[in-house]
Amino acid sequence: MKAYVTPLKAILRGAGLALVLVAVSGCVAIYRNHGYVPTPEELDAIQVGKDTRDSVTEAVGPPSSSGVLKDSGFYYVASRMRHYGAAAPKLVSREVVAITFDQRGVVRGIERYGLEDGRTIPLQRRVTSSSVEDKTFLRQLLGNLGRFNPGNVLEN
Repeated sequence: MKAYVTPLKAILRGAGLALVLVAVSGCVAIYRNHGYVPTPEELDAIQVGKDTRDSVTEAVGPPSSSGVLKDSGFYYVASRMRHYGAAAPKLVSREVVAITFDQRGVVRGIERYGLEDGRTIPLQRRVTSSSVEDKTFLRQLLGNLGRFNPGNVLEN
């Protein structure tokens, strides 16, 4: 019986080691990158007061988003997120490059912002209350039967 105990211990020891390795590998950080920001060399090629929207798009590519008020500018956004196992992802870095234009569509300025330049904006959720919540479909349907007015149908 002792001969069977040794291989069993070796198998259990190997399984335990494999379990520990799997658990530790779950704690390895995983990084995800989102978006695109032009390199400093690409931004140096843009001349303030000379380049236009089309030449900027040709030089550094289309923006992630643009200004909503009369196309005031181009915005390039890149974010990096870090995941640890089952924990919620955490924003590690964010970089925003803003290229602003004047009314003629000529570059007015180029600014670069980082995560430390941002600020949190609290959003308020406003929800309109509804009287429909407590009524079933059938109750709503039958509740409208008494409100039928044939005069409204005949007035075409």
